[in-house]
Amino acid sequence: MLQDFIEILILSAIQGISEFLPVSSSAHLILVSNIYDFKTSSLLIDISLHLGSLFAIIFYFKKDLFNLHHNQKLLYLIIIGSIPLIIFGYILHTTELINLLRNIKVIASTTLFFGIILFFADQRKTDQNISTDLNIKSILFIGLFQILALIPGVSRAGITMTAARFLKFNRVDSSKIAFLLSIPALAGASFLGLKDAFRQTIEINYLLIIAVILSFLFSYMTVKYFLRYINKFSLNIFVIYRILVALILFFIIYI
Repeated sequence: MLQDFIEILILSAIQGISEFLPVSSSAHLILVSNIYDFKTSSLLIDISLHLGSLFAIIFYFKKDLFNLHHNQKLLYLIIIGSIPLIIFGYILHTTELINLLRNIKVIASTTLFFGIILFFADQRKTDQNISTDLNIKSILFIGLFQILALIPGVSRAGITMTAARFLKFNRVDSSKIAFLLSIPALAGASFLGLKDAFRQTIEINYLLIIAVILSFLFSYMTVKYFLRYINKFSLNIFVIYRILVALILFFIIYI
């Protein structure tokens, strides 16, 4: 029982922290699960972890979401920006092509390449504002970039922030756009997971509930303090982290 709890704690921390940072949660979950061969890792646990993150982002932005009926433009833009990911995500999921991308070589390459791209995007000057400058053209640009997040190692948060920074949105607004787009993304991932789970024998147990709660807590705290951090600092620390992780992975692969 203690071992199961420790595994869920580790998986929840990885999901909650890496889901909303530009470092790729899927890559970290795949790597850690493979390295340590966690016995608790399963489809239902994965769904629970994503649901925890989904509940956390909804709770954090509850005021913004409740006020969307006064700001229908933002609501429509989030829906439009999510369409490309939903379409391509469904195709990759149903054809199982996504499984071909779940390997360490892909993760190492994407972690390095898109970390470097993030660095150059973060150097852009800021002259765009989410309240006045986010439009169909810009959200589609960000939404198309978000498709790349289907590849482990790219990072959904990272690639959407990268796209927004290329469009000259400031770091906080870029993060808010990424976080708002994460709601349909996490909901879609959870829906597809539940669809697959219903084909199997579903057994609800305490580990699933713990996974949701812990993922919620880690996710909420990450969003809260990440927004405070980037209000003062650049994204360079995450670029450095990605490069170091990529180099370690390349060392494991080729040495």
